[in-house]
Order: sequence, then C-alpha cells, then structure tokens
Amino acid sequence: MAWLYLFVAGAMEIAWSTAMKYSEGFTRFWPSVATIVLSLTSFVLLSQAMKTLPLGTAYGVWTGIGALGSALVGIVFLGEPREPLRLLCIFLIFAGIVGLKLTSRS
Repeated sequence: MAWLYLFVAGAMEIAWSTAMKYSEGFTRFWPSVATIVLSLTSFVLLSQAMKTLPLGTAYGVWTGIGALGSALVGIVFLGEPREPLRLLCIFLIFAGIVGLKLTSRS
C-alpha cells in the first residue's frame, strides 16, 4: 500500500506544479487554490508512504516522479524544448526511480 500512496503522491506533485504554473505567481485564484490543495494532498500521501518506506527511497521516488512528470508536461503541453540531451536527462531520472524501487526492501 505504501508504494501506491507514493505513486499517487508523485502524481499529485505533477498536478500541483502544473497548477502553480497556471497560477501565474499566485495571482489567479482557482489555479492557486488547486496548487495548495494538491500539494497538501501530495504531502499527506507521502507521509503515509514514509510510515513503512525508508526516507531516502520515499523522498527520492516522490521527487523523481514530480520532476519527470513535470518535465514531460512541459514538453507535451507547454512547448518546452525536446532536445536529445534534455530527453536523456529525463530518462536518467526515470532510471533512478526504477532503481530505487528495485533496490527497496519494502
């Protein structure tokens, strides 16, 4: 169950970072509200996952999912660069997430 909490927390991190982009520096009301609600949800789920997962694994996977997902949202929906080196770095984040999952004892 901890891994499910962790992956949903990571998805919420992608969602809140995207909402923050649309909040335009917290000057737009609904995207700002969404940012706050989604970030709190993400933290609560992360804390639940950390009850059984090691700190380094849980935090590393959570931030990795957020970084990977946010980068992909930027590329796919916001027209951010798709340069090969950037894509390689995104793949390396993915490899790190998989590596942490595979080496976790929980």
